[in-house]
Amino acid sequence: MADEKAKLLIKGKTIDLDVLSGTLGPDVVDVSALFKEGCFTYDSGFNSTAACESKITFIDGEKGILLHRGYPIEQLASKSTFLEVCYLLLNGELPNKQQEEQFRRTITHHTMVHEQIHYFFNGFRRDAHPMAIMVGVVGALSAFYHDTLDIKNPEHRTISALRLIAKMPTIAAMCYKYTIGQPFMQPLNRLSYAENFLHMMFDTPCAESHINPVLARALDKILHADHEQNASTSTVRLAGSTGANPFACISAGIGALWGPAHGGANEAALSMLHEIGNVSQVGKYIARAKDPNDNFRLMGFGHRVYKNYDPRAKVMRETCHEVLEAVGAKNDPLFKLAMELERIALEDDYFVEKKLYPNVDFYSGITLSAIGIPANMFTVIFALARTVGWAAQWNEMISNPYRLGRPRQLYTGPKKRDYIGITDRS
Repeated sequence: MADEKAKLLIKGKTIDLDVLSGTLGPDVVDVSALFKEGCFTYDSGFNSTAACESKITFIDGEKGILLHRGYPIEQLASKSTFLEVCYLLLNGELPNKQQEEQFRRTITHHTMVHEQIHYFFNGFRRDAHPMAIMVGVVGALSAFYHDTLDIKNPEHRTISALRLIAKMPTIAAMCYKYTIGQPFMQPLNRLSYAENFLHMMFDTPCAESHINPVLARALDKILHADHEQNASTSTVRLAGSTGANPFACISAGIGALWGPAHGGANEAALSMLHEIGNVSQVGKYIARAKDPNDNFRLMGFGHRVYKNYDPRAKVMRETCHEVLEAVGAKNDPLFKLAMELERIALEDDYFVEKKLYPNVDFYSGITLSAIGIPANMFTVIFALARTVGWAAQWNEMISNPYRLGRPRQLYTGPKKRDYIGITDRS
């Protein structure tokens, strides 16, 4: 991989650094040798730093490309199921018919959680945010499934990943049911992954509703399965580098995802729509968004990585309109407002020039709201979908040689100074 060298001249000394090339994407300069020379690199936010080698997901933000194991997200979203994508991320290849059926059966028969986990929920306040509950419950899974926590054992790693993928919809639905005071619903083996989640979210012991297939397909397309080395995935890898168990690592990822700058973006986008209020106010808020001296920002537009149209948004836009049609919400004032914002962002020169296109968070927030899912559950569903990516990334790291993550710093505090007794301090 190291076909050429980069030369760094520092303090009058030339240092040769390996230049590494992947199958796609920019080359990277291996700076690990700098430590021996008494130097670190400085890269706030890690915008120019590759912290690992991975075969799972590739993103080209300039061209608007997202690949899972080489497959474009558009093809996976339109032709595969969520569980097929899960299999792909975990195993590197799409399953054949027999493998898909076995994988689906395995996930289906792991969806129930230990009965004592039900009692664990009673320790939370009813008005707790569902993400706060999810962080605690997922972290506690290691106390219930400690029979497969040997991270050096490939079989244990696989079982832990399957348990997490299978149980996350059950836990997510339990987080919702607990906050609204309804009894938990058990998963049903006859339902698909997405159908089961809708059943556990919205059914009650009194009545089992008809699950709209359009809504089930929409949930199956929530395109957050993996997104390369983002904040939460990097958190999972960093936690995993300590040798922590997979449940603790995924819990750490959920905590990182909770931030509004990351997984909370679709909730923030919906809050923005409520703030704008109605279509008549769009012009005023568009003007505020263009004003550099105004702190108002359009949430759900543009992306830190994608400098082109978010490829996930292309698929979610279509799904969003299908769901609005299916639930009869096309004329709902909030959704009409969202569609007007979408139209302006796609046509207005200011947004087009700055490439502030509607992103996946904009459409997923509208879609989830139309399905009937409350805003405080949006990030929970994001975590549900992202669990497979976290598990795949964690397993990839543990399966290969790795080092304990230990970022360095540029220290700007006081130099060494002597202690002064409290009576002598001015």
